[in-house]
Amino acid sequence: MGDERQPDRQVETQIVAGFWLADTACTQALWLVVVGSNPSQFSASNTTHPGSPQHPVEQVSWNDITAPGSGFLAGLQSFSQGAPPELPTEAEWEYACRADARTAYSFGDEITLAQVNFRSGSDPAAPVAVKSLPANAWGLYEMHGNVWEWCADGFDEQESVRIGPADPSAALRAQRGGSWGSNARDVRAADRIVVSPGGANQFTGFRFLLRS
Repeated sequence: MGDERQPDRQVETQIVAGFWLADTACTQALWLVVVGSNPSQFSASNTTHPGSPQHPVEQVSWNDITAPGSGFLAGLQSFSQGAPPELPTEAEWEYACRADARTAYSFGDEITLAQVNFRSGSDPAAPVAVKSLPANAWGLYEMHGNVWEWCADGFDEQESVRIGPADPSAALRAQRGGSWGSNARDVRAADRIVVSPGGANQFTGFRFLLRS
């Protein structure tokens, strides 16, 4: 894991169990079925910032997704045939994003707006519907750009030290992938930010996984 331009700072990481990662970010349609309301700014009902049911849900916090009993993942479990849906760890997310690539992006060391929805010379105005852009080599769509994606990992607020995906005391949670408002550097496979678990904005969504 880590910046491909700084191999001495990369970290060898082992993933000990198989998992199925959703091929797209969670859509507004799926969120609506599970939760019953749509928090997204870029929605079909918003004439100023139009979207669609197949746009990624955004303006959802880590807490909205993971809250025991009331969060999206708890509601989704009734549809998942007994396999508990979860957020990916950062290691799982980066492994899936890279899809065996060792370059800055799964597409190589350079990207275009035909491959990734990010902020360029002519800024994109909004997220795009899922599966609008090419998938990576493993069939996963919009792992770079479009919306930041929440991960399970937690970090100490003062030191940003990883404290594990299951620790409820974590003040910060990781996001990966960048968004439609990010520059090219921030949509690299290695890039990451840490955010308050209660934070939600129009740049942030997620995708879930089922473990083997």
